[in-house]
Amino acid sequence: MSITVCYLDFYSYITPLVSSVQETPEPIPTTVKGTIPTWIHGSLLRNGPGKFEFGNQHYNHWFDGMALMHRFQIEDGQVTYRSRFLCSDSYTQNSERNRIIVSEFGTLALPDPCKNFFQRFLSRFEMPKPTDNASVNFVKYKGDYYVSTETNYMHRVDPDTLESKQKVDWSKFIAVNGATAHPHFDPDGTAYNMGNSYRNKGAFYNIIRVPPERDGPEDTLEGAKILCSIAPRDKSKPSYYHSFGMSENYVVFIEQPIKMDLFKTVTGRLRGKSLNEGVHWDPNQETIFHLIDKQTGKEMPVKYYTKALSTFHQINAFEQDGFLMLDMCCSDDGQSINNFLIQNLRQSGEALDEMYNTMSRPFPRRFVLPLNITSETLLEQNLNTRPDSTATAVCRTKNQVFCTFEDLHGEDLKDYGGLEFPHINYARYNTKPYRYYYGCGFRHLVGDSLIKMDLESKKFKVWRQPDLYPSEPVFILSPNAVEEDDGVILSVIITPVKDKSTFLLVLDAKTFEELGRAEVPVNIPYGFHGVFNSSA
Repeated sequence: MSITVCYLDFYSYITPLVSSVQETPEPIPTTVKGTIPTWIHGSLLRNGPGKFEFGNQHYNHWFDGMALMHRFQIEDGQVTYRSRFLCSDSYTQNSERNRIIVSEFGTLALPDPCKNFFQRFLSRFEMPKPTDNASVNFVKYKGDYYVSTETNYMHRVDPDTLESKQKVDWSKFIAVNGATAHPHFDPDGTAYNMGNSYRNKGAFYNIIRVPPERDGPEDTLEGAKILCSIAPRDKSKPSYYHSFGMSENYVVFIEQPIKMDLFKTVTGRLRGKSLNEGVHWDPNQETIFHLIDKQTGKEMPVKYYTKALSTFHQINAFEQDGFLMLDMCCSDDGQSINNFLIQNLRQSGEALDEMYNTMSRPFPRRFVLPLNITSETLLEQNLNTRPDSTATAVCRTKNQVFCTFEDLHGEDLKDYGGLEFPHINYARYNTKPYRYYYGCGFRHLVGDSLIKMDLESKKFKVWRQPDLYPSEPVFILSPNAVEEDDGVILSVIITPVKDKSTFLLVLDAKTFEELGRAEVPVNIPYGFHGVFNSSA
């Protein structure tokens, strides 16, 4: 359901947030105001698009921009900044030709004008090659940092210099055609991820496990295995997914009604259409939760259903008293992925307002999945016996449970446009019962506030200032921390109304009060995701 209330009264444009910038490969100092805690030792690594054109050709979609990596190094209360473009094949080839050579999610590369007519005609029959423009996140496997997107390519990078070290292809190790940029980790470092494979019999979803140990300095994804393959409801139209959930014993895959039409994808080049043209929202299909046992690799026979919804990011998942709680940010409409066209983001005034008001808001919700379903389980009765929970779970058959959600927020969160880019105290509370989560409020097409939510009271704290746009909040645990929220929140703040005015914000995670900021004298575009690399 879309909320047709305009929040953008004083926003005229956000074009600078999605505009090309120059890289800053050598570290530069920042100006610190307030206090950066001296116990913070390490670097905030962030990733996102930073170049949106080559020559006179422009990318169409926000996700298409060339990956620009950022590093905020924090030591002894001081901060330095550097950035580099990822030396991907896509970036290199586009730079050499000064035009778009490699197709991206929303941009189809045009045939080479240097070829004759017949050669250009034949090129439309070629299968599209996946991009290696890894612009979504920093991820860690076996102690090494990679930048990742959702194709089969990642790049191993030096977390200190941001130099590109090695292009790594998932398909050389396991039979997948890509993987998400949001893996999960067990305490011992074992990584889990998901990726699709396309076979003669159609598409499959695959659960991937990567061991924590490395056999040698050149080891990358050796030892990776497919833990489980899941058949889509429609093998010719699998669901798009950006991430997945994980509890102590289960991987939770959310098969949502955002569908990828494989016929349109394969024939896109022939029809002159980009990949995003094959992605569509089907509100008539239910959402399915699949549970996979992490130890056995077997998919549980019971499937959990709910109404059509879309989700990009999960908050946490944990098991307690025979239930699996799945907390995630989701909305009631899945068309937003095709709304983030550059032309939309670069509108201003009423046109920008109208675009925002067409989009469904993301809100944090909890599903309660009963794990002990047997042939004796009563049908058509709510199985959720957890006190004070309004979520429901009703057996329709012995292998189908229909669920409704519980809101993890009060009505007042609607005034902040919902919440996305969730983050928790992952090191201590991932797959465990928890109390706090953090995210961005979305009274705009990009986040315009930082929010700390208390699950016990469903009340929240907010950091927000006019014309400032925070990135995903990253929680850093303080030394000798006792309570869950003992630490700080790091977020990169940018603004479209003032040149070279980006800063790294440090908030006290408990009080949500500002401790300090480090002002960076260069322009930075709005990015996606990042991690903190501790050097303590």
